[in-house]
Amino acid sequence: MARILPPLNALKAFEAAGRHESFSRAADELNVSHSAISRHVRGLEDRLGVALFRDLPRGVELTLEGRGLLIRVMAALDEIAEATELVRQRPEGTITISCEPLFAQKYLVPRLSGFYNAFPGVELRLEASQALADVDRHDADLAVRFAHRGELDIPSDLISDAPVYPYAAPTLRPEGWSNPAQILNYRLYRDRPAETWRRWAELAGIEMPERRIGGWKTMTGLAMEATLYGQGIFLGSADCMLMDLNAGRLIRCFPIGFRDGGFRLVLGAGAVRRKSVQAFRGWLLDETAGLRGQPVEGDNQLFG
Repeated sequence: MARILPPLNALKAFEAAGRHESFSRAADELNVSHSAISRHVRGLEDRLGVALFRDLPRGVELTLEGRGLLIRVMAALDEIAEATELVRQRPEGTITISCEPLFAQKYLVPRLSGFYNAFPGVELRLEASQALADVDRHDADLAVRFAHRGELDIPSDLISDAPVYPYAAPTLRPEGWSNPAQILNYRLYRDRPAETWRRWAELAGIEMPERRIGGWKTMTGLAMEATLYGQGIFLGSADCMLMDLNAGRLIRCFPIGFRDGGFRLVLGAGAVRRKSVQAFRGWLLDETAGLRGQPVEGDNQLFG
């Protein structure tokens, strides 16, 4: 018996518009015009004889019928994508990765050529963001996020639990570092909450004045640049500092460090079965193997 199916383009337009509850964002995702999304959705509504969206002063929202249809269409499109992946000999296609900006800039991007060499048929779309993308609504296929408690409240893989240390440009103090209290003479940066510097100070056996850590407002990427130009000291995890440390652009001021959570990889339920997503997951876990369970140098070590 022949199946009675709506046009696939109409289903794709509806599914994208439904996930975002926005015709404009759906148009951006599918690389078509806003009017094309609207035309496909209205045509689908006419075909089904029900309203799938209701207009709002700013945007649209799904009706009850539209929400029920979206759940089924999303699952069906995921199944089609999975079936297509299974018959391919090698992973192919584009995958979207939402990643913490500093980890993307300092660790992931410099190593992506290794992934492209291993999987030339896969194109990566990297979005740097501190907000956790909703991978189950296809905002991204994968997301890299920092978990201060070491865990997220959704399933994820540990990528790195690298320790936190203070770093500075070699030019900031050419004579070297001998006493942790010397850091109080410089501007202090961080990519974590203010308590991170306070915790480091306690380990180092020094008192951290509240005024030194309470007024920091510089964005992490800019704070890193300021540190590289010798304008202060950055307290950050060893994974994001590794490239600049190996290149001699940064030095570790003191071997006093501690773990403060870790970076984790989150996969969407629909994307997890795709060969391209699994290829990236496997590559990243292999690439970051040395960042998990690193020994923490010099906890509570005292300096004269």
